[in-house]
Amino acid sequence: MIEVDGTLVHEDVLKQEFVCNLNKCKGICCVEGDSGAPLDHHEKLILEEIYPKIKHLLAPKGIEAIEKFGTSVTDSDGDLTTTCVDGDKECAYVTFENGITKCAIEKAYEQGLVDWKKPISCHLYPIRITKYPEFDALNYDRWHICHDACSFGRELNIKVFEFLREPLIRKYGEQWYNELEVVAQNLP
Repeated sequence: MIEVDGTLVHEDVLKQEFVCNLNKCKGICCVEGDSGAPLDHHEKLILEEIYPKIKHLLAPKGIEAIEKFGTSVTDSDGDLTTTCVDGDKECAYVTFENGITKCAIEKAYEQGLVDWKKPISCHLYPIRITKYPEFDALNYDRWHICHDACSFGRELNIKVFEFLREPLIRKYGEQWYNELEVVAQNLP
């Protein structure tokens, strides 16, 4: 782990290649898994606020899950997450276009309906943040369904942190990201 302005960043975030390839994976990360996307408490409040503005973009089964369980849930590990369809299937906020999973929240953002792009954990994937009282630890989450993203990243020679420049700046700021770039350039 490397310290960057009050965070600890795993070296794999700086060394491994990764670029999402939706044409290959079809956005399966929004469908697979055993719970929804991790949420910060303030994001729960945002979801409650924006739900009426994005509801028309959701699939009927997503609306049904949200109406039944709420805009967010606490999973079996006690973590706050997005609601899932049938408890552990796709995220309730997904929509499908031409066989590709898309985020209805992000779609609403792009249409100017809301000013929040999507949960930061989704925007940052494959980085997962573990919060400690004194710092955040950023780790690269390896998942077999992202094999095509790893291959595509190698082909384009783009590292995880480079691919995630926008969400990293969204989370930690431009100065933090610039420091991360300097650290990455100086790695052996």
